[in-house]
Amino acid sequence: QVQLVESGGGVVQAGGSLRLFCVDSGRTFSNYAMGWFRQAPGKEREFVAAISSTGASTYYADSVKGRFTISRDNAKNTMYLQMNSLKPEDTALYYCAADRVAFRRVSPERRDYAYWGQGTQVTVSS
Repeated sequence: QVQLVESGGGVVQAGGSLRLFCVDSGRTFSNYAMGWFRQAPGKEREFVAAISSTGASTYYADSVKGRFTISRDNAKNTMYLQMNSLKPEDTALYYCAADRVAFRRVSPERRDYAYWGQGTQVTVSS
């Protein structure tokens, strides 16, 4: 059974940085694209970034482009999200997600992800 566990969230001042981690267990991590999503109170869950199975291809939401970097280490079954120049509007519960289909190109669509972690809270104070 696939299990995704996020960590690395916390409270940071505007302009600061955080690094999120997502550890995947239960299947061959290196075969699947992965993504990060976030959900703020009272808002829909939204796409943040995605990475292909090999890490060669990435895709970002416009709101985080140039500030966030997604990466993965397939030897460690771990995906990362480096978040720099954080803004109060980045405050949300951040989820990692795993694609349902092996070797598919990166996708910003929630319906393409079959497995989700429990989320890690990121709070950016002004």
